Amino acid sequence: MVDKDTAPAPNSTARAKARIIAPVQRELRVAGWLSLVAGALWPVQAAAIAWAVSGWTAGLPPMDRTWIATTVFVVCAILRAGLEHRSGALLYQAADQTIARERAVLIAREAHAPTNAGSASIASLVVQKLPLLQPWITRYHVAMLRASVLPLLLLILAFSQSWVVGLTLLVAGPLIPVFMALVGMAAEDASRRQLDEIATMNDMLMDRLSAMLDIRLLGAADRVAIVFSDRAESLRIKTMAVLRIAFLSSTVLELFSALGVAMVAVFVGFTLLGEINFGSWGMPLTLGQGLFLLLIAPEFFQPLRDLAAAWHDRAAGFAVVSELDALDAADRVAFVGSGLPSDAMEGSISIITRGAVVVRGGQHVRIPDFALTSGETLALTGPSGVGKSSAMAAIAGLVPLHSGEIMVNDRRLNAQTADAWRRRIAMIPQRPHFPDETLGAWLDTGQTGGDPWPALRLADANGIVERLPYGLDTRLGETGGGVSGGEARRLLLARAIHTGADLILADEPTADLDAETAARIIAALQRMQREGRSIIVATHDPDLAAAMDRQVEVPL
Repeated sequence: MVDKDTAPAPNSTARAKARIIAPVQRELRVAGWLSLVAGALWPVQAAAIAWAVSGWTAGLPPMDRTWIATTVFVVCAILRAGLEHRSGALLYQAADQTIARERAVLIAREAHAPTNAGSASIASLVVQKLPLLQPWITRYHVAMLRASVLPLLLLILAFSQSWVVGLTLLVAGPLIPVFMALVGMAAEDASRRQLDEIATMNDMLMDRLSAMLDIRLLGAADRVAIVFSDRAESLRIKTMAVLRIAFLSSTVLELFSALGVAMVAVFVGFTLLGEINFGSWGMPLTLGQGLFLLLIAPEFFQPLRDLAAAWHDRAAGFAVVSELDALDAADRVAFVGSGLPSDAMEGSISIITRGAVVVRGGQHVRIPDFALTSGETLALTGPSGVGKSSAMAAIAGLVPLHSGEIMVNDRRLNAQTADAWRRRIAMIPQRPHFPDETLGAWLDTGQTGGDPWPALRLADANGIVERLPYGLDTRLGETGGGVSGGEARRLLLARAIHTGADLILADEPTADLDAETAARIIAALQRMQREGRSIIVATHDPDLAAAMDRQVEVPL
């Protein structure tokens, strides 16, 4: 397939085609030729109609030509429908494969090596923007092939009947792609601005939702609503800019094609009336020839109109690919290890940190030097933003060290040992998250089929499950609907215990809890220690810090 793309940035077209089009080039080529053959059948149908009508006007018996023309027309129509159906199936299959591939790569990469881009930006790219590749794949490349061949075929047929009609189409046709190319550059810029605004609004939404409690306490709900209204208005303006370009360009293109068809119709009409005596090759234009020209004239412009419409899909596709390229080039925090199942690291739990530094969000976070042995507990303290959560992630082998070292069970924590080390630990996040599965399945992370009730009792969470309407078969909402924040934390503790982990890493396990609920969490952690588990907590809570064997402050 010959592609005549142009793009505003050097090599952007080549990169986009290599990434999106090349893997499905075969499907696009086959689909394009199927659609092309289907389009080439229309002149046969038009000739059958013109031949039948000219026979009627010549005084021949009505059915002499009707049956033959009808048979040809119906057979061609069935063939066209079959070819277009198969072509569409191939195109949508190619689009689905491409979107699924890009989505899988994006999700897997962000899970193992995230960037500083917000989760809302990634979600909008995965859910809202990647599907914009579908119209580009399913419409543009087939439209380009049809526009490259069918108008030329119809132009030759038009010239064979009348040089005036052929010349009319030859002059009117090129105006469409010329104008289309000019509009396409503006459409691509408008599409990119619209996609940027979608990402900005999604980021804002996630940020405000996570801070909703603080917003309500500060009485800032009205202000936030005003800001959202402003952003929504900005998105509306950018969306309307895209639609305005599409509608205005479509209007102009329709005008060109309508004028071209009208000029052909005027010429044919006045020729058949005897008012025009030129334009045909020697013999006067017959009714059959005139009707044939009138039937193929709109189809001469149709591939160009389809390409003009698909040009906007191409613009949106390039905008998405540009965003994917930008995300590819973004700085990332690499995941340590492969993240694949591994045998648990042998040996008694021990951790030693020496001059360890990690880089998170462009900031260097220093991890305090300490040593922890089996059965000991430790509290990492310090003001908000100092890097306690980053330190926990480094100890878990989730982020690489910039400098220094962390020794675990007398082995250096690195890509070779991280997977085995993580089999010995369980992390308790600050914000609970419950997937769409039963509570029993969620507690049994390894799908061992073990009894979760001992872990629930140790975490003081057995009463929570007993009160739920379906017990272990209950499905909690994403943020733990049906249980309080403290109850969700105790369920997280039970889950960590049920894994059999020897080291528990808990990030702010008592944050935002009342004194009584926090005390129950602290008591559960102490029971876990008495059973031989090592525990590291990151906390602001002085009571929780005091309950640990030692406290270490994360330096600024």
